[in-house]
Amino acid sequence: MANLKEIRNRITSIGSTMQITSAMKMVSAAKLKKAQDAITAMRPYSSKLTELLQNLSATLEGNTGGAYSEQREVNKVLLVVVTSNRGLCGGFNSSIVKETVKTIQSKYNNTEVDLFSIGKKGADVLGKEYTIIDNRNTIFDTLTFNNVAAIAEELMNLFVDGTYDKIEIIYNRFKNAATQIPMVEQFLPIEPIESDENVSLDYIFEPSKEEIILELIPKSLKTQLYKSIRDSFAAEHGARMTAMHKATDNATELRDELKLTYNKARQAAITNEILEIVGGAEALNN
Repeated sequence: MANLKEIRNRITSIGSTMQITSAMKMVSAAKLKKAQDAITAMRPYSSKLTELLQNLSATLEGNTGGAYSEQREVNKVLLVVVTSNRGLCGGFNSSIVKETVKTIQSKYNNTEVDLFSIGKKGADVLGKEYTIIDNRNTIFDTLTFNNVAAIAEELMNLFVDGTYDKIEIIYNRFKNAATQIPMVEQFLPIEPIESDENVSLDYIFEPSKEEIILELIPKSLKTQLYKSIRDSFAAEHGARMTAMHKATDNATELRDELKLTYNKARQAAITNEILEIVGGAEALNN
């Protein structure tokens, strides 16, 4: 059994750890509320924009997406991997790393694949095995639509100029504080929209429907990337809050066990001292 001093030191150390994990939990909880409100408010807009684009596209014939919907043989793929810059968030980053490796091995085993990393943790791990053409880990410092739109434009240009034949986004979708769902979404080319129903829109278009669609497509792509990063940002804080909550609970349980061990050891030491005193007194009497 460890001596009393060692047990006291361990209790003190665990108490300090509890203070850190508890503080991190509260910080993540505060950030989660803001991030959750942002993604919750954005999802209806993103869905409505996609629905509008689909309704308009369904009334037109042929290729309505221009260069962004060009379907060509997939020889080179770019995966946009969204992780976090910091750790201590449970399996948040490892799930994206596993999903990325799984996607490459199952879908693009015989295809040239490059990575575009958003977040430091993904680049640190995946950079050992795969080529990372760029790493934008500062985007989370000022996560605004304009900053993300600039990245989206770069990705769109990489597709249009033929550098890559397909671009996909891999990120964690926020469900709740305890649940994050790894997602793989196609970014480019725009998937063909199929409609089994005759779409009848009683609208007057100015300018033409074709021009409106070509204007909406870049905005829709920028919104899709922004929503993905916003989703991942909210999921990160939810994962960290949950991880720190569990860490605090585990530290509390371990501290209580050590206190019990300490009390037992202290009681045993006191008992031994009493026995030694009684034994010494008996020896003197004899």
